[in-house]
Amino acid sequence: MVEVKWTPVIIGLIIAIILSAIINIVLPGWSIIAYIIATLYVGYAVGGGYANGAANGALVGVVASIIGAILALIIGTAIAGLAAGLAAGIVGVIVGIIILGIVGAIFGAIGAAIKGE
Repeated sequence: MVEVKWTPVIIGLIIAIILSAIINIVLPGWSIIAYIIATLYVGYAVGGGYANGAANGALVGVVASIIGAILALIIGTAIAGLAAGLAAGIVGVIVGIIILGIVGAIFGAIGAAIKGE
């Protein structure tokens, strides 16, 4: 049975958001590396097998994508106006949930496999 361990998930979210901001400054467009590192950490921290690591990693990916889309919506609205900001926010949420959910599940499972419980 999959058990959500909230402490590693929250730490993973913080890692993902902070690293994403730093990586976007240094290498624009490569923020996926931040999510890979964060979900590897979460999978390793929760342990308990592939399914547990994948579920917790996917949770981090989905929640981080929603937070990122909200930040993009706020910044996009301030820069480009309301209509463009809303469009970017809606598309960002849909694409982010799909892509980062899958990335989170894959690398969460890999992190759990590295721990080897």
